[in-house]
Amino acid sequence: MSNHEQHETAHRPVQRKEMSRRQFLSYTLGGTTAFMMGGAVLPMVRFAVDPLLKKKTGSDYVKVVEESKITTEPLEVKFKIHQIDGWYESDPELVAWISKDDNGEIFALSPVCKHLGCTIFWNKKGQNEYDCPCHDARYSKDGKNLAIARLPLDEYDVQVEGGWVYLGSLKANTRV
Repeated sequence: MSNHEQHETAHRPVQRKEMSRRQFLSYTLGGTTAFMMGGAVLPMVRFAVDPLLKKKTGSDYVKVVEESKITTEPLEVKFKIHQIDGWYESDPELVAWISKDDNGEIFALSPVCKHLGCTIFWNKKGQNEYDCPCHDARYSKDGKNLAIARLPLDEYDVQVEGGWVYLGSLKANTRV
């Protein structure tokens, strides 16, 4: 490069990079599309996430049976609860096996087998245990797994007030 060429390039004004018409349209249309998609997607995200953000109330207890009807022999009790799943409200019927232990303490077991989720029954085969008709899983009176199933039956939180038995939420079996 000669001196003259260097001199010309040194005194030439700095040329700005200008946005082309095509770039301007791309940015404008891309931003507008993103804004419109956000307007469509945000309500869907809010719909999905809103139930998760609501505060859960404490475990509600449901009145199920009179205390005087409970003996050491398990009693099958059906009861309804009010539940809200997102925006869907329902009153499903649940079942519990309620009895007293050797100390006279009342406890309630879930009838759902821990093997495959079938419904268990008390003393079907003439033995003092719960039986599952699906795959012959068996449980003791306290819900301890005796055969097939790997886990004991779940139990309900129990409260006794004013001669009535109230059941709360399910929890892992603490009796075995």
